Amino acid sequence: MKQYLTAKSIAITIAVLFVIFWLVGWYWSIQPDIFDVRANTRAQASEPSHSRIAGYTMTTTMITVSETLMKKPGGYLANDVMPPGLLLDNMPAWEFGVLEMVRDLALSMRKDFSRSQSQSLENSFLVKAQPKFNIDSRSWMFPSAESEYQAAINLIKSYRRELVKNESGDHQFYTRADNLREWLKQVEKRMGSLSQRLSASVETSRYNTDLAGDKKARQSTTVGEKKTKTSWWKLDDNFHEARGATWALLHFLKAVEIEFADILENKNALVSLRQIIRELEATQQTVWSPMILNGGGFGMLANHSLVMANYISRANAALIELSELLNQG
Repeated sequence: MKQYLTAKSIAITIAVLFVIFWLVGWYWSIQPDIFDVRANTRAQASEPSHSRIAGYTMTTTMITVSETLMKKPGGYLANDVMPPGLLLDNMPAWEFGVLEMVRDLALSMRKDFSRSQSQSLENSFLVKAQPKFNIDSRSWMFPSAESEYQAAINLIKSYRRELVKNESGDHQFYTRADNLREWLKQVEKRMGSLSQRLSASVETSRYNTDLAGDKKARQSTTVGEKKTKTSWWKLDDNFHEARGATWALLHFLKAVEIEFADILENKNALVSLRQIIRELEATQQTVWSPMILNGGGFGMLANHSLVMANYISRANAALIELSELLNQG
């Protein structure tokens, strides 16, 4: 009898823990909403005039996007080693998508936005902040990913504070067309990669076009026609990574619309940017299905990956056009 009661108690305990973990995991997997970039900048500015300083909106948006990784429900989950965080994969994939966009922007902030020309000195805060974003996203101790990311955010905040003070003139943000174009070129490659991985949810046969346009070009190994198909286990990870990347990029481009308004109007490119933002907003629509479906071709089931790839491809095509507009005199 005692053994029966003990077994029953264990079974009830396991069932209760399962339900608790499931509920907590569901709550932690809720992706953050889109925030108002302009209102967020004004809320963080100690004086209204600060929000009009070049670089303040872009820097503030980068800080808020980065802090979301740590402050959302459950905090940063990618490096959790205990349940329920250990059992989740959609939110860690989303976090990685956001992180990749933050890393690209941090690099451009260090290399381009904060420098007047190629021979100018790098900003001291950004030199320290940028490498900290590049720690392994799954590192959980000595140092943990969260501690390094938070240290990077604090350095970005110091850079923003110096933009406002500007006592020495050593801390600057330059809203120039060439700076913006350099960052957009990085974004184009990131978006192109996401689009290809999402499209591979359906098996495709692809000719090798890597050397097209240059008869003299070579590559390390000869590759002919090849077939690509994403593993069923990676479909939802790719989808949610794309959701995270587009969520972050959407906010960064809204900040660009504010920071580079004069440049974009001068290039007659403001409408092009707004169209990109509209395409990215479509990627954040509610997914009503309880799981990411992978219908093939014109089958009966939807293919969420292909829908996401469509929005990203259209946004990326518009990004390439925008980059060309910025390159024109």
